[in-house]
Formats: sequence, C-alpha cells, structure tokens
Amino acid sequence: MAAIQRRGRRIMMSDEERDAFLGARRTCRVATVSADGSPHVAPLWYVWHRGSLWLYSITRSRRWTQLGKDPRVAVVVDDGTEYGELRGVELSGSVVPVGEAPRTGEPCAELAEVEALFAAKNFGMAEMVHDGRHAWLRLTPDRVVSWDFRKLGGAFAR
Repeated sequence: MAAIQRRGRRIMMSDEERDAFLGARRTCRVATVSADGSPHVAPLWYVWHRGSLWLYSITRSRRWTQLGKDPRVAVVVDDGTEYGELRGVELSGSVVPVGEAPRTGEPCAELAEVEALFAAKNFGMAEMVHDGRHAWLRLTPDRVVSWDFRKLGGAFAR
C-alpha cells in the first residue's frame, strides 16, 4: 500500500487505529496545486473504504479543475484541541475519478459500497441521493503518515 512512516514511530497509529480514526471522521482537508504552482486547500467530506479515501467533490470547483490537470493531492484528517490530544493522518498520492461526472446515479458497482457508507455516515440515509453536481475521486495513497499525541502520556495527557 503506502510508504512506511519512518519518524514518530512512538506516536504512529497502528493500521487498526488509523482505519478506525478515518472511519469515524467526516471532514478532511484536501490540498491541490494550481497550474502556476500555488497551493489550494479546502475541506471536503469523505469515506475511508478498503485502503482508499473516497472524496465527494463538486465538479465545478477549483479543486476538481486543478485535479483534472494534476491529480496529485495531499489530504489531512485530524482531531484534538490540546497538544496531548492531537491526532491525525496525512495521505498523499494521485486521485482517479470513478463513475460519471457529475454523478447522477448511473449504476456503478465500484461505488455501491462507498455510496452506502457515505450516505449513512453523512446523511443518516440508506441510499445516496445524487444532485448532478458532485462526483467521486479515489485516493489510494502512496504515502501515509499518522500521529496520536495521546500515546505520549505524561505531562501532555489530560
């Protein structure tokens, strides 16, 4: 899957901890690069499923346009207020669109589980409602870095 994290092994999440953390969160921050090299970061809802981060993006967004020209992305999902509570995951790699864009609900076997998870997680619904404005991007990361400062204990623990 992804490159192995070398630094911060003491605070690194296990695969199980990472999967539980990503599965429980709703919002990530997605960083893209414009044609002139300037960065753009924006929040986005997502689903973590089978080692991939599934991003549900508006197709007329700056993010979608930039990713159409350069699919490289960095994504951060984090949590915590106090130093000793901070935890998160950074994922990077290239995204690929999946399904029609914009998504209108045409049958797509690859999206069936993803859309069911997304609808339940974000809307409390059993099925996805399509608005004809969004589409799916899949990030199967090349690199994953995680941290959980709660593992430090001692002076930083609450």
